[in-house]
Amino acid sequence: MIKQFLFNHFGVNCYVIYDEVAKQCALVDPAPEASYEDAQLYQFLDSKGLTPTLLLLTHAHVDHICGLRECCQRFALPVTMHSEGKKLLRQAEAYGSMMGFEVKSMDDLPANYIDDGDILKVGSIDIECRYVPGHCPGSICFVVPSEEAVITGDALFQGSIGRTDLPGGNYALLIEKIKERLLTLPDPYAVLPGHGEQSTIGDEKKYNPFLSI
Repeated sequence: MIKQFLFNHFGVNCYVIYDEVAKQCALVDPAPEASYEDAQLYQFLDSKGLTPTLLLLTHAHVDHICGLRECCQRFALPVTMHSEGKKLLRQAEAYGSMMGFEVKSMDDLPANYIDDGDILKVGSIDIECRYVPGHCPGSICFVVPSEEAVITGDALFQGSIGRTDLPGGNYALLIEKIKERLLTLPDPYAVLPGHGEQSTIGDEKKYNPFLSI
């Protein structure tokens, strides 16, 4: 199962991938900014009896990680991310001050690094990692075959793609990797983006103006 939350003043979609039998879950892009948002997330976990076993980042832009330190400490877990995102994680405090997020330095957080093709487990659920850089270094998407879904972070949106005008962005690379690593998924797969509404792979192939193939 996958539960979606909408957090912080940038409107980030945070996802909980969970196995109802094993009572385990992964938190993807832990982005609560306010205490009431923390409460929404924790109340859901408590209501389902879930224990987080993974804290996953699609990428380390500050709006997607503003609740990361709190979650790492609360659940005694490292952050699981692509190694190319380490620089952005180190810069989170500085970027936060420019964008209205109160975040402390993330330098001391323990981390596990994942790469393209890695398979993670949450109970009986497989999560496949697909590296899709271009929006920023370290951008990785999470395919959940049992749910016929892919969590795309800020790589792919409904009818759009991630911006590439920020440091480390690369338009040509993003288009190439979306086509290579995402649009090769089956058409019915749900696209669960980092912002905005859900879509499907089939709809993005047909209607996304950036991805005419």
